[in-house]
Amino acid sequence: MPKLTSVADVISAMPSHFVPDNAAGLNAVLQLVISGDGGGQWHMVVAEKQLTIEEGAAPNPSMTLKMDSADYLAMINGEANPMQMFMAGKVKVVGDMSLALKMQSMFRMQ
Repeated sequence: MPKLTSVADVISAMPSHFVPDNAAGLNAVLQLVISGDGGGQWHMVVAEKQLTIEEGAAPNPSMTLKMDSADYLAMINGEANPMQMFMAGKVKVVGDMSLALKMQSMFRMQ
C-alpha cells in the first residue's frame, strides 16, 4: 500500500481496509481525536461486522484514541510501533482499552 500522507487519506481508506470477520460480535463507537496539522475528530461505529465513519464527536464513545497527526500517520504507515507510542505517552486512550488493541486487527492498513 502506498504511504498515506494525510489523516483525511487514512480516514477515507479505512472502509476499504476494514476486516469484517475481525469485528465479529463487536458493537462499539470508536472516537478518533487527531491534533496538529490536518487533524480533526471522527467516530467509527462498528456493529454487526459493518463500519460507518462520520466526522465529528460521538456523544458517548466506547473508546477515544487521542494523538498527534504526525504520530498517527507514522503509526498507520508502519513507521512506528503503536505499543511503544502508547508507552511513550504519544497515544492516549480513554475508555475501553481493549478496543484500541482490537483496531489493529480490524483494519489492515499496511
